[in-house]
Parts: sequence; C-alpha cells; structure tokens
Amino acid sequence: MAYRNKVYVAFDGDNDMNAYRTFQMWNANPNFDFTFYHAHDLNHALDSSQEETIKRKLRERFANSKLFILLIGDHTKYQYRFVKWEIDVAVKLELPIVAVNLNNKRTINSELMPASLRGNLSVSIPYKEKAIKYAMDNWPDSDKRYRKNEEIDNYYYKDSVYENLNL
Repeated sequence: MAYRNKVYVAFDGDNDMNAYRTFQMWNANPNFDFTFYHAHDLNHALDSSQEETIKRKLRERFANSKLFILLIGDHTKYQYRFVKWEIDVAVKLELPIVAVNLNNKRTINSELMPASLRGNLSVSIPYKEKAIKYAMDNWPDSDKRYRKNEEIDNYYYKDSVYENLNL
C-alpha cells in the first residue's frame, strides 16, 4: 500500500476555478503548510483521454491521499461525471472528507451539498484559509473517532472554534 500523505481536492472546474486558484495560492504560501492533489491537474488526460483513463489516473492520486477536500459552489451538486465519482471513491476509501462551502457558510449547506455526500461522514466549513487549515489538522482524528463509534453523518464546527480562529 502506498504511503498516504497528500490531500485530494475536488471541485467544479467549470465554475469554481477561481476559488481553486486561491486555494493554490494558499498552498504556495509558506505560512500555510500542506500539499495536495486535485483532479484538474491532469490537463493532458482531461483534454485527450477517455473517461475511464482519467478515472484510472485519479485513482492513482487517491492511492496517496489521506484527506479529501470538496470545494462546494453553486453548481457542484450537478457535477455527476467526475465530482460525484470522486465523492463516491472518497467515501469507499473512508477518507476524512472536508466539505468547504464557497459561500462561507459555517454549517452544513443542505441546498448545495451533493446528494452523494449527504449521510456520509464529513465536516462542513467556510472557505477561509484558517478554517481549512484547522479542519486539515483536526478532522482526520475526529473522523477516526466517529467511524469507530459508527457515527456516520455530516458535521460542522461550533462557533467557539471560529472564535478561537478569529473568524
């Protein structure tokens, strides 16, 4: 089995590329220390390959992933071809899932959350650098505890967490 040390990021590439680019800028910032893989780094495959070839490449990325982040925008729930598939793979692999609300909602965004994520273990957070970093550092341990106790559901952090983060 491959050593899992990466963060897999999925998003609606047609509508939320700007949000992802900001995410990349945070990644490049030495004060925000994490690395990640994402579906849209496979430009050559996305431009010229069959769907199964792309999914095979994405499975390779999942093999090294320890955490799955889904950027949720206005149209993400309609992305069935790849985003739904990525969510399904993350659920099957029991990766800790962080649902990042691009509208900065701190709780579960029922209107925008993809159906395949509902009822599966995840934490919803706002699209804020500090909140994402906090979830990346803390959610995997919570995910393990919830799984151990078979408490599979969608969660969100209390306001006190955001107060402590000065958000």
